[in-house]
Amino acid sequence: MATKLGSGRRGGPPTAPWWFLAPALAFFVFVVVVPSVQGAGYAFTDWDGITPAPDFAGLDNFRTLLDDETARLALVNTLLAAVGITVAQNVIGLLLALGVHARIRSRTVLRVFFFAPAVITPVVTAYLWKYLYAPEGAINALFAALGLGSWQQDWLGDPDLALWSVVAVVIWQFAGYSMVIFLAGLQSIPQEVHEAAALDGAGALGRFWHVTRPMLAPAMTINLMLSVIGGLKLFDQVWVMTQGGPGGATDTLSTVIYRQAFQFNDFAYSIALALVLTVLVAVISAVQYRGLRRREDFS
Repeated sequence: MATKLGSGRRGGPPTAPWWFLAPALAFFVFVVVVPSVQGAGYAFTDWDGITPAPDFAGLDNFRTLLDDETARLALVNTLLAAVGITVAQNVIGLLLALGVHARIRSRTVLRVFFFAPAVITPVVTAYLWKYLYAPEGAINALFAALGLGSWQQDWLGDPDLALWSVVAVVIWQFAGYSMVIFLAGLQSIPQEVHEAAALDGAGALGRFWHVTRPMLAPAMTINLMLSVIGGLKLFDQVWVMTQGGPGGATDTLSTVIYRQAFQFNDFAYSIALALVLTVLVAVISAVQYRGLRRREDFS
């Protein structure tokens, strides 16, 4: 009997679809993987971005990192920003999804309205909010008009407020993106399940906790993964709005990497920082993914 087209062995899985991935995979390896691996080697040298044959420096760049107060502060800021963005963005996104999932006439308009900021480029969004946050900007002007002068702040100039002001912009922009993913999860839940729970006497909160929440586990996994990774790599909004200031209060690992490479020409040290950031993102993402998938299995 002739073997089916695309079968590697009799009774085995089809192999033909894998050949369709080969061109894209080869391109990815050539453009991303190989340069990344080669570039990582510069973290163990004293390369300044110009010298064609840098000297081997061993772990000197990583020792410098441990003694670099700026890098340590940036690491703390990165983790704080990632946690704040992840928690707030997903809570707000879930609440928005529950709201626009309800049978109200304006739900379609509201979905578009809440999702619209996500399609604006982060740089444009950052410039917009930089104007709004200015001491004489729209936010302080609004407080003054409402007689709330005591609420006026130097939003991007106060070290205690600057980081959270930037985080608020990221949450504002991407909460609608999380909303769309949660909304897709809500629409995949059969209405009969909710009706059966209601017949059993479950209230609105009970139906959400025992029916909706477990069935939203895949959407929650996707949203948490995306928001954590985005928070750890935060750069555009910080650089446009504060460039890491005031006094490094909003520095993240990404801004320190950029500054070391393109302002101080210390490319080897910036690559070492980038490796640390890569490992941090990979480890946190892997642990989070494993934990979330395990929760899905028990949901």
